[in-house]
Amino acid sequence: MPSSAGRKGTSLSASRTIARVSLLACVGLSCCGTPGRAPVSSGDPNDPEPSFTDEERAALGELSADPLPAAPTDMSNRVADDPNAASFGRVLFFDAGFSGKLLDGDNDGSKNAVGLKGETGKVACASCHVPETGFSDSRSIRQQISLGAGWGRRRAPALLDVSQSKLLMWDGRRDALYNQIFGVIESPVEMNSSRLFAAQQVFVRHRGEYEAIFGEMPPLDDTTRFPALDATQTGCQALDRYNACPEPMRGAPGDGGDFDGMSAADQDEVTRVVVNAGKAIGAYERLLTCGTTRFDQWLRGDATALSKSEQRGAALFVGRAKCSSCHSGPYLSDEKFHNVGMKAALVATTFLNANDRGAAEGLPLMQQDPLNVAGRFSDGNDLRIPLSAGGTELEGSFRTPRLRCVSQRPSFMHTAQMMTLEKVVEFFDKGGDVGGFPGTKEIVPLGLSARERTDLVAFLVALNGPGPAAELLRPP
Repeated sequence: MPSSAGRKGTSLSASRTIARVSLLACVGLSCCGTPGRAPVSSGDPNDPEPSFTDEERAALGELSADPLPAAPTDMSNRVADDPNAASFGRVLFFDAGFSGKLLDGDNDGSKNAVGLKGETGKVACASCHVPETGFSDSRSIRQQISLGAGWGRRRAPALLDVSQSKLLMWDGRRDALYNQIFGVIESPVEMNSSRLFAAQQVFVRHRGEYEAIFGEMPPLDDTTRFPALDATQTGCQALDRYNACPEPMRGAPGDGGDFDGMSAADQDEVTRVVVNAGKAIGAYERLLTCGTTRFDQWLRGDATALSKSEQRGAALFVGRAKCSSCHSGPYLSDEKFHNVGMKAALVATTFLNANDRGAAEGLPLMQQDPLNVAGRFSDGNDLRIPLSAGGTELEGSFRTPRLRCVSQRPSFMHTAQMMTLEKVVEFFDKGGDVGGFPGTKEIVPLGLSARERTDLVAFLVALNGPGPAAELLRPP
């Protein structure tokens, strides 16, 4: 989304060399304007010809590459690029059998719910990352925050090109795709399950596929070592008025019973099975890309790929609107955390996520997580974890989202309170809100005209691509 944020956001991605498109193919063509020559007028004052400075041409070249950079090597996951692991991960992504009871009464059996309150085995990764809509949540009512076992508090991030991010979630709470799934499994409002139950389900439902990739599984059917749990027992039994679980999640660390009662070695065995399942899912998710856009085609010399409005929007994006100060690089994200000064508003009719501290809270949790890439369940540490989680400058800061295929998302911002790209552009144009959010905002008013706001939205729509191969949108 367009941003005029400055450079104070903390850089938390590993440095890497990115291939750049030189704009040589465009120089002298109408798609980029001609250096030193005024653009030819169309005669329509409401649809003027685009023009670009040399600085804008160079900046646009930073937003694409030919070819686009592949998923960077993931040292933490030895099967990250194993096609067999990706195929297994694809199975797991669509499998709802790891989830416990639905807890919220809004699970009423309607098309916006995943089932009826009290039912089990209803929530899969694909439930909140709908493949047909860019792996965003277009299923939950109002298409804002997600209804799993209960209601989440932030919009489920889109998964296209997620492999380009070293740190994950809106607040950097996770640093690898393999450990991200623990937050889903052991959340009372997402899958409402536990690592013990999930590991047992891998054993019962997918033992052959697992062992073909990761080797022999522990005897998870041995109830003298691994207490038996069923889907009605795992996780949480009821949410409190704060939409949280008032008791320990059964089958998860800290439950004081099933999981905690196992030996330390068996606890590690259980955790390892779920970690490996996460590595397989991560291998699948690395295949999910937006792909080449009309914007890329235009940069490569196709003067007809973008309309005049889209071209004017491109110039604004890297110019006066300053969007590329945060939405930089071929995937249009600096992978940093910024405070854009947004006051929370009601979403999904009744939910208000006020005073969210964002990265100031999430990054320290990631650093302390025994499942992070510096821990013993990782296959290698590429030093993606920042040495410092920062200080007060990260209050109310959230990760810059990637913008390829952004127009497929049904709602925007971490709260999902904006339902159109037009509203997003208006928000950044006015310089954010005044008060009502943690921390200090980084953006200032832009003073765009109505036509310029329209041009920016047109450019954002031009960032749509073909998406993943069709077979990746469904289970094998």
